[in-house]
Amino acid sequence: MSSFNDIIKGKTPVLVDFHADWCGPCQTMNPIIDEIKNLYGEKIRVIKINVDKNQAAAQKYKVRGVPTFLLFKEGEINWRSAGIHSRADLKGVIDKAL
Repeated sequence: MSSFNDIIKGKTPVLVDFHADWCGPCQTMNPIIDEIKNLYGEKIRVIKINVDKNQAAAQKYKVRGVPTFLLFKEGEINWRSAGIHSRADLKGVIDKAL
């Protein structure tokens, strides 16, 4: 299995969803993230990171609240935002990165 760093440095944009099981807004985002994953297929990768189980990753990327989304392209953070987003908002951000 590829490491997180290898994945985010690849040519394929990577949407990272920092979330928590207890987070209501995170639960709201789950079906939207699934739709995005299905919509784009192999064009993007989606990685979900539970901040309670991966505190080091959350600290490294200075995640202060959940949900927080980061879009990586070739190892660089292309976009970052916290809170609830519509499918259209996420689609717009991803389309720009592709």
